[in-house]
Amino acid sequence: MNRQFPLAGLLRLRQLQQDQAATGMARAASRSEDARGRRAAARKELGDSVDSAVSSSSLLALAAARASSQSMLADLDTLSAAAEADLAEARADYTQARRMAVGLEKLELRHGAELAAAELHAEQGVLDEIAATSWHRKAGEATS
Repeated sequence: MNRQFPLAGLLRLRQLQQDQAATGMARAASRSEDARGRRAAARKELGDSVDSAVSSSSLLALAAARASSQSMLADLDTLSAAAEADLAEARADYTQARRMAVGLEKLELRHGAELAAAELHAEQGVLDEIAATSWHRKAGEATS
């Protein structure tokens, strides 16, 4: 039996793909967390601001600031949603890469078990041969 796993190269490739997918998923998770944090910080900062208009020009400035803030929050929401979508895609890529690697890992384990069984079988054959030779030798000495 071939001592080396015949699909070792493919297994290394699949494990490399799995590692790359895990790295991509970690990056996507970091971007998603960052976007959520920025969105939460902006909402908190805007919620904490207490502006009161004392004149018509300050009222106009306040309205413009609120409109700008709403636009910024909408952009942050879009950015956060895109980061979440990227994270979901990265998770799916990792799951697929893991699925492809697991099958080969199981085949490698089975190959190792079959190799060990074959080695034990060969060893048992040698032991049986030694025992049979020894028995025949003792039987020959007993009859002489």
